Amino acid sequence: MFYAILAYHVEQTIQSLTPQQDAALMHDLLEVNARLTREGKLGPAARLGATADAVTLRGPGDGIVIDGPFAETKEQLLGLYVLDCATQDEAIAAARDLRRVNPSAVYEIRPITFYLPGLTFPVTEGGDDFKAAASG
Repeated sequence: MFYAILAYHVEQTIQSLTPQQDAALMHDLLEVNARLTREGKLGPAARLGATADAVTLRGPGDGIVIDGPFAETKEQLLGLYVLDCATQDEAIAAARDLRRVNPSAVYEIRPITFYLPGLTFPVTEGGDDFKAAASG
């Protein structure tokens, strides 16, 4: 089963890190990523750009583009991981590893379904179809 681990954090806290602090945090996170990759669990992962650079499309018809993410929250979604785990408990364990190196972050774990061109619709379990499509 695929799980998305959504990484939330107070954006200003991350932006206030020195380049050295940010590099050290990324080094620690990438160590977790490398282990998950070796275990064949990690799919796509992304660090999202600043919310100040985001726009939201909403409303009827073609919609209206407004500045920023449409959320009135203290924490913002700053990144995401896609993991192929056998159980939710396994996905939670991976999120705990990420939290160990970034303890002020909040991680939301949610089952996801992939819709990949050329594959049976939808891809919901396993990972073999996803891994084959990603490598091919």
